[in-house]
Amino acid sequence: MNISEFCIRRPVFTILLMLAIVTGGVAGYHNLSVSALPRVDYPTISVSATLPGASPEIMSLSVATPLERQFATISGVTSMTSTSFLGNTQVALQFDLNRDLDGAALDVQTAISAVQSRLPRQMPSPPSFKKVNPADQPILYIGMTSDSLPMSKVNEYADTIIAQQIATINGVAQVLIYGAQEYAVRVRVNPASLAARSLSFESVAAAIASATSITPTGVISGKNQLFNIEVVGQPKNAEAFESLIISYHNNAPVRLQDIATLEDSVLDNRSIGFMNGKRSIILAIQRQPDANTVDVVDNIRKLLPIFRSQIPESVELVPFLDRSISIRESIKDVEFTLILSICLVILVIFLFLRKASATAVPAIAVPLSIIATYGCMALLGFSLNNISLLAITLSVGFVVDDAIVMLENIVRYIETGLTPFEAAITGAREISFTILSITFSLVAAFIPVLFMGGIVGRIFNEFAVTISAAILISGVISLTLTPLMCRLMLKPQAYETHSHWIMEYLNNSFEKLLAFYEKTLKIVFNYRRETLFLTLGTFLVTLFLYYIAPKGFFPLEDNGFIVAQTQAAQDISFDAMVAKQKEVEAIVAADPAVENYSSSISSSRGSLNEGRVFFSLKPKGDRAAVLDVIQRLRQKFANLEGMNVFMQPVQNLSIGGKSSRGLYQYTLQGSGLKDLQYYGELLETKIANIPGIVDVSTDLQLKSLQVLVIVDKDKAESLGVTFEAIRTALYNAYGSAEVGSLYTPVNEYQVILDVEAQYQKNLDSLQDVYVRSSNGTLIELDAIAKFKLVNAP
Repeated sequence: MNISEFCIRRPVFTILLMLAIVTGGVAGYHNLSVSALPRVDYPTISVSATLPGASPEIMSLSVATPLERQFATISGVTSMTSTSFLGNTQVALQFDLNRDLDGAALDVQTAISAVQSRLPRQMPSPPSFKKVNPADQPILYIGMTSDSLPMSKVNEYADTIIAQQIATINGVAQVLIYGAQEYAVRVRVNPASLAARSLSFESVAAAIASATSITPTGVISGKNQLFNIEVVGQPKNAEAFESLIISYHNNAPVRLQDIATLEDSVLDNRSIGFMNGKRSIILAIQRQPDANTVDVVDNIRKLLPIFRSQIPESVELVPFLDRSISIRESIKDVEFTLILSICLVILVIFLFLRKASATAVPAIAVPLSIIATYGCMALLGFSLNNISLLAITLSVGFVVDDAIVMLENIVRYIETGLTPFEAAITGAREISFTILSITFSLVAAFIPVLFMGGIVGRIFNEFAVTISAAILISGVISLTLTPLMCRLMLKPQAYETHSHWIMEYLNNSFEKLLAFYEKTLKIVFNYRRETLFLTLGTFLVTLFLYYIAPKGFFPLEDNGFIVAQTQAAQDISFDAMVAKQKEVEAIVAADPAVENYSSSISSSRGSLNEGRVFFSLKPKGDRAAVLDVIQRLRQKFANLEGMNVFMQPVQNLSIGGKSSRGLYQYTLQGSGLKDLQYYGELLETKIANIPGIVDVSTDLQLKSLQVLVIVDKDKAESLGVTFEAIRTALYNAYGSAEVGSLYTPVNEYQVILDVEAQYQKNLDSLQDVYVRSSNGTLIELDAIAKFKLVNAP
């Protein structure tokens, strides 16, 4: 007794088996997560290191190079790229697809600890890392704004309440704050007042650091009680710092307000963010490479009501630019296509079988196979995505084949006069081997796809497994449920009644179709040589069309999101950059296809001459295609003077660990900056001349002006002045040194030592910089050095 006969003779068992399969499939379907693509992202870790005030070249030599050498010892690293700019270095590490992200993170942490001793001791903190791909775009933006509160207060709510809680959600890699306005006390020192009192920037910095000290004060342990000692009265804002005594000059105290102006300001005063044209603090949430976008966004949105209850009503909290919406819409479109394909397959079966009872047999096998496939997907950890649903849609044509073969063989025996029970037993026994061979031959066709390597193999792995599972399940159903349904639903030949007129019409149409096919077949047989040449010609034309057809790695998706990177001249000021950025915003906001947008400039995340605009488009039915929108905006941006705008549609699949201004990037490697600059500019020019290529740019920026401080080494050594003292004096004069920390119950704030704005703009002010020698004497910088203004090499 084979399995088919067993199921025919035991209908209760077969029905219960099918109910169990359906129950498992339904439960699995509800547990499946929704995503755009399978988990195909390379395990990527981004390492960040800061050294405030250091030039990009210093960051590259002293920070990036030691880190890269240490990271090169980690196994499984397939790609390592670093970017160095003013005061910051970013290193992106991509690992093999089979590498566990948590294990890779542990190796990166170990490498950072090992290289720590070779990094500059001036670094305020060790390098940190996050499980995020820098090339990925944020999956959700949250804008925060207020008409009554200062932006520094709004930033505090964003940083201490919202960002910290979102960062703990499973799958969130990091929460970026665009346009951050973290509170800080800014001390703008007047260099002339310093020189008049024989003071240096170092002495001011030391006094502020002492005033903000949090050195432990200890406890008093009495006989019966314990007393904690706490010092009160330390300054906490700009007004409190004004009376701070820096030194004594001519037996009179020199207070901070005598040599500087103080204000309650922000830590990064060259950072600004906008949401739909309104000044805002923008939180951009990035997911981990192996996280599900829809699940992460759903978990974040569940917390929004809690966030609104924890912040004042005057602060507006607006989620926008949600990338999960486009993913859900694409999945709905594919699900509709799946349902439509099932209906069309059943309709075709009915047109050829012309009997409702006979059509029901294979028609039931189709949804049962698909439902059971959902259960297998849940067991294997798959998701409902465009690739897996494509596999299920294509499997509809496969899963019905086995049931039709079984049905036709059983009907053949019924037409010979056997009862449905006898025909089911005989027909199933005879055709079982054929169904098994059909099923396994179809599955074998997808074995090469299953074992493909690389990211392409990872993309199609779920495709091959899903469609194979559907085919195997359909084979099981055809050997179990289908013969039982034939026994129960088909009628004996003697009881066939007269067909309806519709059936008669279908029969006549089918006979005419067969007659037409017979006529065309005779023509082919009569012209065999011509048919052979026609076949060969068709094959050659197919090869030619394959040769000329456009080719690419992955088709561009229209997700309704566009990211634009703006770039101005390298010597542009912050205020001028903001004005240029607003011109870009105005063009974006005026476009009829744009629904929401955010804009930001931040010196802490890149060069000051670069900005970012991220905008979402209206639904597809209300706008043109995303590439058409980009082309229209590109023509408008071409009229902007002094500003370049590079746009690209946001994609769900990001290859590489480096964000670029275009869809494609070419990496040059060289032994020096001069070679890179020469060949980089040459390659950029050559590529820009290729027809069809637009928005060619390079991330190597070496065209800014530089002031060379040429030190007289002999004179400096004779006066006891070191290069470190010179660098420290220059940074105190022209940088924004964080010289103290203010601690509150909710956050840590900084005290920034700065100079007057007009002082920073004046090159002659270099002559007023004082350097402290080894014996404590203040020496004018122009006494030991000369200054020269040059173009960057």
